[in-house]
Amino acid sequence: MIKGPEALRKLAESGRLLASVFRHLDTYDLAGLSTLRVNDIVEAFIVNDLHARPASKGQYGYAYALNASRNEVVCHGVPSASDVLRSGDIVNFDITLEKDGFIADSSKTYLIGEVAPSARRLVRVAYESLWKGIQAVRPGARLGDIGHAIARHAREHGCSVVEDYCGHGIGQKMHEPPEVLHWGRPGTGLPLREGMVFTIEPMINQGHRSVRTQADGWTVVTCDGAWSAQFEHTIAVTRQGARVLTLRPGEAWDR
Repeated sequence: MIKGPEALRKLAESGRLLASVFRHLDTYDLAGLSTLRVNDIVEAFIVNDLHARPASKGQYGYAYALNASRNEVVCHGVPSASDVLRSGDIVNFDITLEKDGFIADSSKTYLIGEVAPSARRLVRVAYESLWKGIQAVRPGARLGDIGHAIARHAREHGCSVVEDYCGHGIGQKMHEPPEVLHWGRPGTGLPLREGMVFTIEPMINQGHRSVRTQADGWTVVTCDGAWSAQFEHTIAVTRQGARVLTLRPGEAWDR
């Protein structure tokens, strides 16, 4: 669970490379592209340009380099040639990358073309909720502090937090202890220690928090059809607080 200096160095490099994947994806006009085409763009960049591995491909039998979760899809959306992005959509791309045996994990929700104000607000609240959780990270804090900060912000803005999925420790394996819940009570849960590395990845719904898995066994959607948004970063606990290993260009983080 606790990573030493060399492991942290390698995780930071994987995180830096993963941030560059999103920078590359940001250069594309996504409207009119299928989610399978986006998957292929991302995989080619990771393999050919970064000389790394898309860590999601082959994990638990999953066949793709990313998850593409559009509108009412909460998470684990499977890329498809028939799933074409249109103006007005929102879509989360969840991407993992392995370099030199260490894995980074991050996601971003994109606004496609002219998006309704209610959807823009949802995406904003999801992004803010992620950062509320990150701001709670410091040695001696507890996992419940992270979840409480996230859920309080989301609920103050009329949104719900999905409770069926959570963040997780990460390192040489995609999923390691601890589980990082996106709700909770302050002062409860595992104490945070310097050298811990985990993801924070709240899924925020416009409507009720209830979700269901579709027949493909992967795609998770809201039960009420309301839209969902998500952002994710890989975080290391340092003496000063949180170090965002997957920080993307243009994101400001002041400890």
